[in-house]
Amino acid sequence: MNSADKHESVLDRVLVLEMVRVTEAAAIAASELIGRGDEKAADAAAVEAMRKSFDTLYMDGTVVIGEGERDEAPMLYIGEKVGGAPGKGPKIDIALDPLEGTTITAKAGPNALAVLAAAEEGCLLNAPDVYMDKIAVGPGYPEDVISLEKSVTENVEAVAAAKGVKPSEIIVCVLDRPRHAELIAELRGIGCGVVLIGDGDVAGVIATTDEDTTIDMYMGSGGAPEGVLAAAALRCVGGQFNGRLLFRNDDERRRAAKWGIEDLDRIYKLHDLAKGDCIFAATGVTSGSLLDGVKRLRRNGKTIMTTESVVMRASSGTVRWVQGEHRLD
Repeated sequence: MNSADKHESVLDRVLVLEMVRVTEAAAIAASELIGRGDEKAADAAAVEAMRKSFDTLYMDGTVVIGEGERDEAPMLYIGEKVGGAPGKGPKIDIALDPLEGTTITAKAGPNALAVLAAAEEGCLLNAPDVYMDKIAVGPGYPEDVISLEKSVTENVEAVAAAKGVKPSEIIVCVLDRPRHAELIAELRGIGCGVVLIGDGDVAGVIATTDEDTTIDMYMGSGGAPEGVLAAAALRCVGGQFNGRLLFRNDDERRRAAKWGIEDLDRIYKLHDLAKGDCIFAATGVTSGSLLDGVKRLRRNGKTIMTTESVVMRASSGTVRWVQGEHRLD
C-alpha cells in the first residue's frame, strides 16, 4: 500500500454518510426549541444529541474545535475523545458546531445549522475561540484573487476584474454587526450590494459557492472555529479563503499560545486551516440559503421529522444532498 492509498483509507473507514446521522440528530434536537427564545437550551439539546450519535461511529475521534475547553463545557469540549472505537478505529480529528446559530434558532430566523468537519489526525487547525477576520470567494477564480493584505476596495476590484464585471455588480455577504459599520460603508461606497445576515457565517461563506445565492464574496470578522468549518467545506467544493486571528486582550493571546499558535499575525489560507482529505456535513435546523430546516409532519397517522442535509468530501469532490424522514412514533 502506498502512502496515498494509506491516507485515503483513513476516512474510507468512517462512512461519509454516517456523518450525516450525527448532524441530523443535533438538528432534530435543536428544532424542538425553534422560536422558544432560549439559546442555551437549544444549544444544550444539540450538543447532547450530537455527542450520543458520535458513539455509533467506528472511529477514534478527537474534538479539535468544539464547545470550549474542558472546564467550560460538559461535553464536546476541545480534546474530548469521541467515537465508538477508541484505540481501535481510525484516528480522526473533528471540528464541530452542534448549533451554528443559537440566536437564530431562539428567534426562528434563517440559516441555523448543525455542522461538523472531519479529517485525518493533524489536518484541521486547532483554532482558539477568538475572532477571525475572514474573506472568501467561491470556485473559478485565479489563485490568490483575494487577500487580507489588500484593502476592501482592492479585493472587490480584483474579483470584479476576474469575473468580467464592474465592482458595483459584486455582491458581498457580511454579518450584521456594529463592528462592520466601516466595512459596509466602504462596500456601499463602491456601489456593491451588501447582503447582511444576523448570524451563521458558515452558511454565509458557503453561499459564495452557489450561483443561485448571487453572493460573490464573504467579508468580515466572526468566530475562528467557524472559519475552520467553512474552510473545510470550501476544500470540498472549491473556493478561496483567507483568515487572520484577532485578539482583544492578553487572555486571548495566551489561549492561542496554549493551542500552539505562535505567529499571531499570520494570514491563514484554505489549506492552512483544512488540509488532506476532509468531510464536511451539515443539516438545516431552520430553513435558509443552504438547506431547508427540520419540519414536523403527520403522514398516515404517524409523526415524522423531515431533514435536509449536505455532505461533501474533498478527495472525490462529491457533494450529496440527503433528504431524511425520521419516525417519532
